[in-house]
Amino acid sequence: MWRRVALLSSSISSSFLAQTASRLNTWESLTTGIAQQAKGVIAPKEKTPFITFVLGGPGSGKGTQCIKIVETFGFAHLSAGDLLRREIASKSADGAMILNTIKEGKIVPSQVTVKLIQKEMELSDNHKFLIDGFPRTEENRVSFEQILSEWQSQIGVEPNVVLFFDCPEEEMVKRVLNRNEGRVDDNLETIKKRLTVFQALSLPVINYYSEKGKLYTIKAIGTEDEIFEQVRPIFAAFETVG
Repeated sequence: MWRRVALLSSSISSSFLAQTASRLNTWESLTTGIAQQAKGVIAPKEKTPFITFVLGGPGSGKGTQCIKIVETFGFAHLSAGDLLRREIASKSADGAMILNTIKEGKIVPSQVTVKLIQKEMELSDNHKFLIDGFPRTEENRVSFEQILSEWQSQIGVEPNVVLFFDCPEEEMVKRVLNRNEGRVDDNLETIKKRLTVFQALSLPVINYYSEKGKLYTIKAIGTEDEIFEQVRPIFAAFETVG
């Protein structure tokens, strides 16, 4: 399913040093303060956010790995799916629309999701964010960069790291059906729709970040610890620099 991605993205073993070396200055910039915005505009954080996107189909195991990354490296975990489900439960004006969109296996409008993510980032005392399940589409990606650029008074806010958990479709379906977490979208019909949408709309995002040199492909087969051993050196390198 993901052969195109494999051709475009470098494996951890072959390109890790090159990718890390080109981004050493990124981590150093986290200690640099940014100018205050004009009066009446939400003030940016004191430190430039260090942003990691975590991508993968439903059941790819990215949520479990996010927990391990947070515990090990101290990121704030923002799950796009959880934020949307929480909005549904809150009975807000957008809740019904979000519910119907998810049931149909479609993508929630970008501005809705980005605003939820931005709100969580504003409320957090952390400056390191692990954003799980976003961006799903090129429109998501562009909206995020535009809205966050306005918030941070910077041009072109982009992620520092993008993780892609590459997993066979049959394994993802099995994992979702076995997790029994009561999610509205954890049923066979919706899973198949979500996988179709993911393949059609998310691959361009993955390929974009591969070409930008920001993508790390993780082979998401094996035990949780085995998979995490592919993830650990990525963030350990930035921690060493910081």
